[in-house]
Amino acid sequence: MYGFFRGAACLATLAFAAGLTVAPLAAADYRTEALNRVGALEKKFTTLAEAVPAEKYTWRPAEGVRSISEVFLHVASANFGLGRVIGTPPPQGFEGKGYDKSTTDKAKIVAAVKESFVHFRGAIEKLSVDDADKMVKLFGQEASTRGAVFGLLGHLSEHLGQAIAYARTNGVTPPWSE
Repeated sequence: MYGFFRGAACLATLAFAAGLTVAPLAAADYRTEALNRVGALEKKFTTLAEAVPAEKYTWRPAEGVRSISEVFLHVASANFGLGRVIGTPPPQGFEGKGYDKSTTDKAKIVAAVKESFVHFRGAIEKLSVDDADKMVKLFGQEASTRGAVFGLLGHLSEHLGQAIAYARTNGVTPPWSE
């Protein structure tokens, strides 16, 4: 880690010596970083949802804990519904309440996961540079729009870990780690 900082400091020193300025990252970069993360999460959720056998979608680690289908639908629900925090309403007709228990049909769940990532990506793409520091409410807390976007990505990452654990418990190796 020290080598990275030392290398970055050397680059900054060279740029300064050459008469160049080293500007801080533009506020727009948060959108690019977020979209890159969304793309990575989308690929992992989609390929994992496709890899889990349909008969395992009702598996749950214990009574009262989300099943595999419920985890994937919870993620889709979050992608559809939580975009409102950053200014994009859910798709017309979307009802979040009970969505995670609405089906156990693998094909429908995979399609919902895919559609939900398109929606969430679109919500981030609609943000402007000026939105970065705009204050919003996320889970009852004040946050900048930038902070809310990364909070939502953190939420998705937590559920990716859950989905990976569920898959591995059921003998499914995540496709990207084979």
